[in-house]
Amino acid sequence: MSIKEHPPHIVHIPVLLDASIAAMQPTKGESYLDLTAGYGGHATAFLKLSGNYKQSVLVDRDRHTAPYLENLVNQGIDLRHQDFYSAARQLVEEGKTFDLVLADLGVSSPQLDRAERGFSFSKEGPLDMRMDQSNEKSADQIVHTYSEAELVDIIIRYGEEPKPLARRIAQAIVAGRPFHTTKELAEAIEHISRGPRKRIHPATRTFQALRIEVNDELKQVEDVLPLLPKLLKPGGRVGVISFHSLEDRIVKRYFAEQIADGYEAEFTVLTKKPIPGTDDVHNPRSRSAKLRVAVKK
Repeated sequence: MSIKEHPPHIVHIPVLLDASIAAMQPTKGESYLDLTAGYGGHATAFLKLSGNYKQSVLVDRDRHTAPYLENLVNQGIDLRHQDFYSAARQLVEEGKTFDLVLADLGVSSPQLDRAERGFSFSKEGPLDMRMDQSNEKSADQIVHTYSEAELVDIIIRYGEEPKPLARRIAQAIVAGRPFHTTKELAEAIEHISRGPRKRIHPATRTFQALRIEVNDELKQVEDVLPLLPKLLKPGGRVGVISFHSLEDRIVKRYFAEQIADGYEAEFTVLTKKPIPGTDDVHNPRSRSAKLRVAVKK
């Protein structure tokens, strides 16, 4: 299925869809697990090819996506509103296995584009950034309760900012509290950034750091990878799409360990080098994406 054939209800262009299908080769009757179903773009395409709705599972912790997955639910899909690690662990405990498993680790365009979700510094919204609205921790809590040292730590660790700049940003956040909107925070960060204007907004990495901290994103990735072999049938394929260097480093290391394990490996890695998002001409936001695919032995 090409991008042009997507059903009209899909509001998010799925990243590297054609590449995912070409690498994972879904066939008639195969069961499918989507650990990050989002707005159903990948799932709709994969399930159209497999036709196996009743033995397939979709997972997403963002309940805002539920209306967009309703058509798939009506065809028998098991939809679970959980974070992907909790869902994977539960599925393993239930003894469920699948022919195809996909995890698209990125934030979807509708999440970024809706100001009220608080992910975007270019649109005025609340300091939220929660993928799961039932979580207590939000960007507002981090911005207003974390110490300067704690802010420096997450801006360096999750935003990959240099320490001197991270310290200036943290100082500006502490001095400027309270902030009421994403735009206020972004402007405060932009104000203290020195030097010529860069290609990306000065607040980009700090907002990434806040989002990762709010949603515990990297820990989720680290914890779910060892569960993937348990979720797959022999010959089953897994695809993981990562977007920034931090999460891709974790996925890359896991796949490299599988290659290094030789005969003892649980997977045969099909993508010695990841398929880059620059190959996806349909979605300019996918430029940084990387797809890695493996098959269970």
